[in-house]
Amino acid sequence: MSNENLFVHLRAAFPAALDAVAVETDDGLCYSWRDLERASAMLANLLDSLELPAHSRIAVQVEKSVEAMLLYLATLRAGHVFLPLNTAYQSAEMQYFIENAEPAVVVCSGKNFGWLSKIAFTAGTRHVFTLNDDRTGSLLERAAHQPDTHVPVVRTANDLAAILYTSGTTGRSKGAMLSHGNLLSNARTLQSYWGWQTGDVLIHALPIFHVHGLFVAIHGALLNGSAMLWQSKFDPKRVIADLPRATVFMGVPTLYVRMLAEPTLTPQACAHMRLFIAGSAPLLLETFEEWQKRTGHTILERYGMSETIMLPSNPYQADSRYQGQAERRGGTVGFPLPGVELRICDDQGQPVGTDEVGGIQVRGPNVFGGYWRMPEKTAEEFTSDGFFKTGDVGRRDARGYVTIVGRSKDLIISGGYNVYPAEVEGFINELPGVAESAVVGVPHPDFGEVGVAVLIPKPGAALDPAAVIATLKGRLANFKVPKHCVVTPELPRNTMGKVQKNLLRDQYRNLFQPA
Repeated sequence: MSNENLFVHLRAAFPAALDAVAVETDDGLCYSWRDLERASAMLANLLDSLELPAHSRIAVQVEKSVEAMLLYLATLRAGHVFLPLNTAYQSAEMQYFIENAEPAVVVCSGKNFGWLSKIAFTAGTRHVFTLNDDRTGSLLERAAHQPDTHVPVVRTANDLAAILYTSGTTGRSKGAMLSHGNLLSNARTLQSYWGWQTGDVLIHALPIFHVHGLFVAIHGALLNGSAMLWQSKFDPKRVIADLPRATVFMGVPTLYVRMLAEPTLTPQACAHMRLFIAGSAPLLLETFEEWQKRTGHTILERYGMSETIMLPSNPYQADSRYQGQAERRGGTVGFPLPGVELRICDDQGQPVGTDEVGGIQVRGPNVFGGYWRMPEKTAEEFTSDGFFKTGDVGRRDARGYVTIVGRSKDLIISGGYNVYPAEVEGFINELPGVAESAVVGVPHPDFGEVGVAVLIPKPGAALDPAAVIATLKGRLANFKVPKHCVVTPELPRNTMGKVQKNLLRDQYRNLFQPA
């Protein structure tokens, strides 16, 4: 029986020269490929020593570090399920994730151990470790005593490798279950489609708690045996300074906007670069065109989801399937990747015509198996012939280019992060004096979109918008907190009593736009 454990395939791609630099951090530390092998083995042995049940969930909420990446690799090696959690999540959110996923191990930043360990132990988690971004914490202290060799656990392509929580537009967050096969198939497809080459060097400036930074970027580099220039936090000046030593950069649109504000961004600075990739949020055509003018490079846009990893992509080079007419086109997300079936359907599930708008549905080896412990919700989101209903709305032109024209429901993508209004409204509506609320997304020059909260007060109550936002900052991740709050006597409604959020979006659309 072959071992389809994702780690086995990533490890097989390490270069023969194991003492070469695999990761160089922004504070000057260098990790060799041998270091990645040995350290992930020690962490995997630590997990083995805990005698966890097979396929245990390992929940991780830590700051970005190479050691956090090594913990991910160790979790794969040991055959368990990695559960990355946004570092901005607060207590109410973490309590839900831990109670829902029932992790056997929780790893957190030392500063959060006090409150987070209480939540974890109360929920039945047996092991809570700390891991800090300065290479300290109980996880590394315990792992230091473990052997530095480890035989990866045998896993099939269908075995679960990771769970990524992605909020729904109604109700609580859903855990998207991704298998070893889902992750490997997409990584291999992108390695070919994006033209990864010997000698490529990736600037890694993304967080590693979601698909873009953890799977697309890290898998891409490891599967190609490519070194990474590792930035703990995005710094536009540092990225531009590193461009002459790199060939590939991946970022959300906000990062490109911030680099364009730097005078050091020139064609000369980008002369050694091969590829700039953007995703996780819509890239404004203005940004796309300005980047071309300033650098001489054309950004490659693509589209993906937590449930599917990458789906379509603009081409790296001319694709014979499209008669060579395959330039990167701003405002589109390109063509379905090889192996990915994509169709656009109307509300009755029937395919629409060229340039007609409809719901995007996908099928392929990269598409997840379902939502964690939500069989009914999983059944709702798949068609009878196995296509996943993404919830996004788009169209495809005569040449095959896919354009995302909107998102179903009211999803807001702010700075590359998904914000689901129903979740934010739930917290607002619990506040004293609030009768009802509506959260809508409006354009923002830096973040792409941000939330605006419109509140109705209870009779006799006086609501302070600034105080509402301040309270939310203590309960929710900052990217979810609305950037503006309005108090109004009533919300616009249709004849059925439903709030007409489209009218609210139109009303506040220019709130953050220059005069």
